[in-house]
Amino acid sequence: MAQRLKSDWLLFSTIVAMVMFGIIMVYSASSVSAQLNPRINSSLYYASHQLVWAVVSFATLMYFKRRNYRALQSAGWAFGSLGVVLFLQILVFFFDSKTHRWFRFPGIGTFQPSEFGKPALIIFFAYFVTLKQDAINSKRTMIAASLALAVLAASVGFGDLGTAIVLILPAAIVFYVAGLQRKFVAAALLAGLVCSIGFVVAKPYRVARMIGFFDPEYKRIAFFDPEGRIKKYVSESLTTRDPAYQVRQSKIAVGSGGALGLGLMQGRQKILYLPEAHTDFIYAVVGEELGLFGCGALLTGFLIILWRGLELCWVTDDAFGRYLALGVTSSIVIQALINMSVVLGMGPTKGIPLPMISAGGSSLMSTMICLGMLLSVSEHSG
Repeated sequence: MAQRLKSDWLLFSTIVAMVMFGIIMVYSASSVSAQLNPRINSSLYYASHQLVWAVVSFATLMYFKRRNYRALQSAGWAFGSLGVVLFLQILVFFFDSKTHRWFRFPGIGTFQPSEFGKPALIIFFAYFVTLKQDAINSKRTMIAASLALAVLAASVGFGDLGTAIVLILPAAIVFYVAGLQRKFVAAALLAGLVCSIGFVVAKPYRVARMIGFFDPEYKRIAFFDPEGRIKKYVSESLTTRDPAYQVRQSKIAVGSGGALGLGLMQGRQKILYLPEAHTDFIYAVVGEELGLFGCGALLTGFLIILWRGLELCWVTDDAFGRYLALGVTSSIVIQALINMSVVLGMGPTKGIPLPMISAGGSSLMSTMICLGMLLSVSEHSG
């Protein structure tokens, strides 16, 4: 008799509820701006696109959920998925010469290959760490792992620094839990910090965002740069005339929501005040329309994912399943916390969507692939 699979219905229901909630909030956040846009002229434009992506992404989640995660423990999946993402990143560098992020398909939408670096890297490091567990601190292991992470993070970070950060942190967590010595973890994070600084300096708008958060009045910078070279460099970007504007508007939105919010569809900041209200700053719309309770409910959803994911890391009987669950859990939760911290003004602005909530088909599908693998570990472990 075939073994009956055990589904984590709490985790599964939480995922479904969050995706449905995301579609509702995308409609609420984008309906007015989409209706006023003469190129779109439809309040359902972004919500309908998100719904189509949600259906496709849910089918993908079910595929990985029903597939035994141990089938992913192969060189083909580990190196193949990573190779495909790297190839797409090289292509997008030429096809999108301005931002190096998206493949654009007229009438269909956009596709962001860097988002799929998350599941690809999670599979790769779960496979790699399991294979090299007995020699995790050897020089050869460190060089091979560092090279793979550096190549992918560099190719992604040139156009999308936020996603590159989300790639690096879960990898460091997986290696640390696998037994990597703290000095190596510290060295890897330091190297990542140095590279991140390099990527920030390479783009004026990134420098402006950092200055807007740490020193908006240029008082400290003027002490080190009395000739104003940094300020002149920042002014080269047309998008950075007021780098604090977006965060300021998001804090107004969250603050005006109070405990109970103004009501669904009743938010005001999304009406041409808050840029990217339906994407990176959708959490501000949640705060304004549903208040503290709405934000708390959404945070609870991510805490449930964190709880069930860490529990799987503890009870799963094989190393590959443990590291796969840990990679997925840390990636999604870290991304969510970074997004929320930016919206609340607790960190410099970065283009990181809120998983399952923000508009964006590539982000949604990437997240659902990861959660499908997490559900597979839940069903097939033991």
